Amino acid sequence: MASVEQQPVIRGEIDLLRNYPKTKRDLESRNSNKTDEVRKIARLFGEEYFDGDRQFGYGGFNYNPKYWDQVVRDIFQHYRLSQESRILDIGCAKGFMLYDFKKNYPSIQVSGIDVSEYAIANSMPEVKQYLSLGNATDLPYGDKSFDLVISINTLHNLDKNDCGKALQEISRVTRKYAFITVDAYTNPEEYERIMKWNLTAKTILSTQEWKDFFVKYNYTFDYFWFTP
Repeated sequence: MASVEQQPVIRGEIDLLRNYPKTKRDLESRNSNKTDEVRKIARLFGEEYFDGDRQFGYGGFNYNPKYWDQVVRDIFQHYRLSQESRILDIGCAKGFMLYDFKKNYPSIQVSGIDVSEYAIANSMPEVKQYLSLGNATDLPYGDKSFDLVISINTLHNLDKNDCGKALQEISRVTRKYAFITVDAYTNPEEYERIMKWNLTAKTILSTQEWKDFFVKYNYTFDYFWFTP
């Protein structure tokens, strides 16, 4: 842990998903249908989670350009990336975001990693060759392999210790930038909403607790919050 004098300066809280369409979520229905067994199934991140009944997760995880097309343009411009840049998506699922990166910037180099064997097996054919099965706590890449590492709503699915390891791994494999989003709250009402919606997250902290956590694990890159 860094001493008080050595604490890094956090680069910044920035909403790079501002153009991701907002979805109205039925919190009460999710909460009433949530059981320990449902959570157990959801945390397998298999077919039930992605393409099974809505109570287990997405209720059908399909590509739609309205979700990521503008977001990847915003990310590309914000980090001043180029067609030669290398990007890693941790928690890439079926590769939708990476597909839109390649669609908009054909020469860009993309890689994705996910714990879900089902998601990788059922990923978009255009990007499947770039996706790998693996865990954020032990990334199979060399130091400073990527210009940008992205992880959207993934790290909070790890317990606190593994979440810290994942932050260290992100810092290790990026040579320039990183951007993550995690479940977070600023008041009791937001905490209640998260707890009603959450199926898979194991680490849920307030925004200030997350900032302190970033300092503890020397994560000095960009971040934002998810609250349903």
